[in-house]
Amino acid sequence: MIPSFPPTQQPGNSHQFTLGIEEEYMVVDPASGELKSHEQKIVEQAHRVIKDQVKAEMHQAVVEVGTNICRNISEAREDIALLRRTISGIAGDLGLAVGASGTHPFSKWEKQLITDHPRYFEIVNEMQDAARSNLIFGLHVHVGMESREMAVHIANSARYFLPHVYALSTNSPFWEGRNTGFKSFRTKVFDKFPRTGIPDYFESIEEYDNYIKLLIKTNCIDNAKKIWWDLRVHPFFNTVEFRICDVTLTVDETIGLAALFQAICAKLYRLRSYNLNFIIYKRQLINENKWRASRYGIEGNMIDFGKQAETNTRALIYELLDFVDDTVDGLGSREAISQIPRILEGGTGADRQLAIFEQTRSLGAVVDYIRAQFLSGI
Repeated sequence: MIPSFPPTQQPGNSHQFTLGIEEEYMVVDPASGELKSHEQKIVEQAHRVIKDQVKAEMHQAVVEVGTNICRNISEAREDIALLRRTISGIAGDLGLAVGASGTHPFSKWEKQLITDHPRYFEIVNEMQDAARSNLIFGLHVHVGMESREMAVHIANSARYFLPHVYALSTNSPFWEGRNTGFKSFRTKVFDKFPRTGIPDYFESIEEYDNYIKLLIKTNCIDNAKKIWWDLRVHPFFNTVEFRICDVTLTVDETIGLAALFQAICAKLYRLRSYNLNFIIYKRQLINENKWRASRYGIEGNMIDFGKQAETNTRALIYELLDFVDDTVDGLGSREAISQIPRILEGGTGADRQLAIFEQTRSLGAVVDYIRAQFLSGI
């Protein structure tokens, strides 16, 4: 039986699971809905307001933002809301629009310009069309740890829950004008890259660091940031970085997912404090659930490996909410976590995009919807 810790008795309560959130936004032409190069003008103007919280990405129709280090989920929400408002306002002044979806519904990657930067040219030179076609938009959540040693321990156990949270984030059903049949086609695009997907189990931070050193020594990579797994211990900071999710339509969804990742880390940390641990499952098994999440989102079944049986995905996510519930009040994230049942009841971004398409039979209308949702709730 998993112990439930009253807030005043929770081990490790003094540890602060700080948050950092990164989102990637699409820049579109308001008239056509097509992706549009902003020629780095959005980034240049945003630097004057939000400094280094914004940067260019490999494709010129993409803008990436990142919060400061946030002490709690409330600070994270304020920061993401500010970033979305700022980027949207600057884009509007330039005659452009922005939106948040894991893929663009119909724009062709072949027509998109690559940002003029040596790092991106190097990646394209190495990976060719795998890089040129990587026109996708993700959400990354960093959760602060007391040490990299603890980060490896948390990452090993947290891998099991990646498909559950990923299913909630699914927001990329269309690709180059087609309904792909997937709730998240973004990961199918990204799978062409090396060193992606569910990571292996690592016995220690030393084993992890030795793996990185070997890849650098053998010219597989030149730095640890070219490890693009769905979850990784950050190469420079004491954080666990969750990278599996599609960027979400709204700030409330982003904050709900970030709060859930934070609560998972807090729960696993507290189990560790009581000499307990969550069962470690092999990557091959977790991948089965990841595939199901990509294909069906929250609408299908996943495998409950403890019971060795298929179980309704929604039911498994409600079980996950029960699992972390005793951490939520201590983290101050009860309101943010309440977004998760709303997604389960109202559908993910992919479900809502598909509903708009069913109503209108227009991918242009889907882009309009993505744009309209960008500042929803702010």
